[in-house]
Amino acid sequence: MTRIGTAGAIASAVLFVLPLHAQDSRLSLADRVSRLEQQVQNRDQGGTSLVNRLQQMQAQMQQMQGQIEELQHQLQELQDKGKAQYVDLDSRLGRLEHATASPNAAQPAAAGSAPAAAASAGAGNGNAGGAATPPPAAAGKPAPGRPDAAMQSAYDAAFKALRGGDYVTASRGFRDYIQKYPDTTLTPNAFYWLGESYYVTTNYQVAAEAFQHLLGQFPDSEKAPDALLKLGYSQLELKQQDKAEATLKSVVARYPGSKAASLAKERLRRLEQSPAR
Repeated sequence: MTRIGTAGAIASAVLFVLPLHAQDSRLSLADRVSRLEQQVQNRDQGGTSLVNRLQQMQAQMQQMQGQIEELQHQLQELQDKGKAQYVDLDSRLGRLEHATASPNAAQPAAAGSAPAAAASAGAGNGNAGGAATPPPAAAGKPAPGRPDAAMQSAYDAAFKALRGGDYVTASRGFRDYIQKYPDTTLTPNAFYWLGESYYVTTNYQVAAEAFQHLLGQFPDSEKAPDALLKLGYSQLELKQQDKAEATLKSVVARYPGSKAASLAKERLRRLEQSPAR
């Protein structure tokens, strides 16, 4: 009887515990499903965040690509401008070299030979037109003196350095010439080539000052049209847009029909077509 009672008690306990265990199992399964759903949701959110980050990176890359292309375009413009400046300077020097290809220009005159010194000064004056006569003197001002052999030699040395691309030596030589010989027929040319030596090395402020000195001291010089043109170019490089346009228009008005006026018209035309206006 006792064994039967014990067995019944155990059976009753088992029957009581089984529903509780099944209920706990169901709750555990629901929790697991909930956790899995949360994980999937978190994963979806993470994927969305990753997609957003990728889109942002793509936008940044496109922006950087645009900046690179713009820099490449600006670099190409600078290279084209440098080539144009070199061609302009080289053509001027080439014309001068052709003009000076004479026996008198090849051998400096003796110090006591006035006619030979005058011929050497006229042929080696650095003028693109090759004119040997000095410019007319300004009202009330005596005509510049003819350079002697020492002056001519100093000028030729500076010009040779310029021709060879040694712009530092050239600028120093032209400055020394101007300081020692401030009023000769070669002085305005020295001012002009001094400005050129600074312009070609992108020292536009000092170049502009050299051109302005030439125009102020030798307004009737044959280098005045080119100096005024290059003053306008220098002002453009210095971002002085209004001054530059006024200077270029002055070239056209004061020297109509000249090469400088033609170049000034072309630059003004390009400025009018520029999208930055």
